[in-house]
Amino acid sequence: MSNVPDTLRYRESHEWIVPDTESASVGITDHAQHELTDVVFVDLPQIGRKVSAGDQVAVIESVKAASDIYAPVSGEITEVNEALNSEPALINTDPYGRGWLFKIKPNHQTEVAALMSPEAYKSHIG
Repeated sequence: MSNVPDTLRYRESHEWIVPDTESASVGITDHAQHELTDVVFVDLPQIGRKVSAGDQVAVIESVKAASDIYAPVSGEITEVNEALNSEPALINTDPYGRGWLFKIKPNHQTEVAALMSPEAYKSHIG
């Protein structure tokens, strides 16, 4: 059973975001990292890039496949997790902690609130 923290909001494409923060951390879920298996490379977005919800913003490559990562909300990328350049496996070992991907300053908190609740995401992944 995948770990789904109760404090986050989720996209159907398996990204999570920390709600109600000015610069919100974003990553992929425990379920997604299990599906990908061993992560070997991460292509992170540019700091300062303005994105719309659903834009492809990063790529995670595993031994199995490459997966696009989408912006959960519209906003500006404020920070990226540089540690992933040398340790991409942090996504596998700590997807909700040290394995975060980037931070985004949401344009509208209403977009964050409109994402899936933990309960809805658990139902989505079965």
